[in-house]
Amino acid sequence: MSVEDDFGLWERELRGPAPEEERGGGMVVVAAGTAAGCVLLIVLGDVRLGVAGLTLAALILFLWRIGL
Repeated sequence: MSVEDDFGLWERELRGPAPEEERGGGMVVVAAGTAAGCVLLIVLGDVRLGVAGLTLAALILFLWRIGL
């Protein structure tokens, strides 16, 4: 590594996370919307589809939490 490489690393640390790393909140919004829709499906009587959707929402939140 040269001095220029070190300087680039320091600049990135000071700037904060890259824009790609800030987009994780979108997955939470999708999971919350899916969960709300599934609760509505359960209330309307389609329990199997509602439970499947809640399972999907839980899987999305789990994958988001572990960083995938």
